[in-house]
This record gives sequence, C-alpha cells and structure tokens, in this order.
Amino acid sequence: MKKRFQKLQDTVTDFYTKEGRHDLPWRKTTSSYKIWVSEIMLQQTQVSRVKEKYTSFLKKFPSLEKLARASQAQVLKEWVGLGYNRRALFLKKGAEFVMKEYNGRLPKEVAQLETIHGIGHYTARAIATFAWDQKHIFVETNIRTVYFNHFFKNKENITDKEILNLVEQTLPDKDFRQWYWALMDLGVQLKKEGKGMNRKSKHYSKQSKFEGSDRQIRAAVVRYLTQNGDTEIDRLVQCLGFDVDRTEEQIQKQYKEGMVFIKNAILSLNK
Repeated sequence: MKKRFQKLQDTVTDFYTKEGRHDLPWRKTTSSYKIWVSEIMLQQTQVSRVKEKYTSFLKKFPSLEKLARASQAQVLKEWVGLGYNRRALFLKKGAEFVMKEYNGRLPKEVAQLETIHGIGHYTARAIATFAWDQKHIFVETNIRTVYFNHFFKNKENITDKEILNLVEQTLPDKDFRQWYWALMDLGVQLKKEGKGMNRKSKHYSKQSKFEGSDRQIRAAVVRYLTQNGDTEIDRLVQCLGFDVDRTEEQIQKQYKEGMVFIKNAILSLNK
C-alpha cells in the first residue's frame, strides 16, 4: 500500500508543478478573511464565475469590519450573479458575529471557526489550512475524484470515512495548503477527462436543474430588488413572470429566512 500512496503523492505533486492553477487570487493571500470569502463563494459555483466576483466583492468590502458594517442590501447587490444568495447572508452574519465575539479576527481553532454562521466542518478546516497552513483532514468534490480514481475504480457506495482515512495516510509532512490545492486541481482535470466518479460516493446527490426551479425564482427576486429597490409585491410578481403562487410562496420563505423584508405590502432587502 505504501507504494500506492507514494505513487499518488508523486502524481499529484508532478501535476501541480506542471499544470496547477497557480494564478487563482485566493491562493496568493494568507488573509483568513479573504480565504473565508473565497471558500463561501466557491461552494457550488464555478471558479471562472468566482474569480470576477471575488475581486469586486473584496474591493467593496476589503475587511471583515467593512463587511460587518455593510447593509444587507449592499452585500446582496455585490453577490448578484453567484447564486445561492443565502451564502452572502452567511458571510454578513458571520462577520457581525466575529466582530462581536472574536474582536474582528477569525479564530485559528477549527472548533471556534465552526461557531461562526455558515462555517461547517469542511470550511473551517479549509480556512485553517489555507490561511495558516495547519494540518487538517478534509474532503470536497475534487479531492474525492482523485481518491476514487486511484483507489476505488471497482467499488461503489464509498463513504467519506473511507476517503478521509486515505487522505490522512497520504498527507505529506509539510506544505499542507499546497497539497490540498494540488489535489483539487488534479480532481478538476480528471473530471475534464471524463473521469469524474462522484456518483460512486454514498453521499452523492444530483444537483437539481436551475431553469424553472424555486432557486431561479428566489434569485430573480433578489436580482430585481438590487436593481430596482423597494417594490410592491404584486408588481414584482408580475414583472418576474413566473407562476404567481410559486413566486409568492418563495417570497414568503425568503421573508422568514431574513433574506427580504415586507412592510405595507412593499418588498425590500433592508429592514
């Protein structure tokens, strides 16, 4: 097995040296705040879309304190185009929490990072690894792809526990951030070559189509409000052109989540 581990390490390292995505802006910083922003943006969103938004978002909110003090409408306006707008609220609420509980600085302990709104098991360890080069064990979709291809070509229903065990055994003794970058980049390449095997994962679930979905309606509501400001609910529903009942249902859900606010039948992004 040691030979297989060494072969994986050599393959991953060689690929990253020759073809790694060394130009990604969030790989050129050790700012925990900037890395946190990138990790939330990269959730279920293509890198090409994130690169443009990452730069403009940080120009608008260059520090955690600036983000915490911004209005919800300002944050959502800057987020338009990335989708899954709740992630923007996670960042904003998380920044407010860090200002209050951690004096405006992200804590270095993963257990403390996980107390922050929107930061779970993976994100906490990714921030700690990429910001401070700490040694942690974690997986995401591209990392899974690498291990599926090297160790599980003839197996189905693979658990993350099995993957994490191999990640731990193949982790190098240093340069942890670079190792994980390399794993992710090789995973991306394998998918481009048609070798994506995430269906083998026991935890796999196919992402629903965006077109015609509730997600599309929710995104359209936020986009309209960022472009047009406070609007009567009836007018907004009419302008969007989706099914009236479905649109009103999604607006009510967004209201309960704190995504939008309603006063005298007027819909807005601010209280």
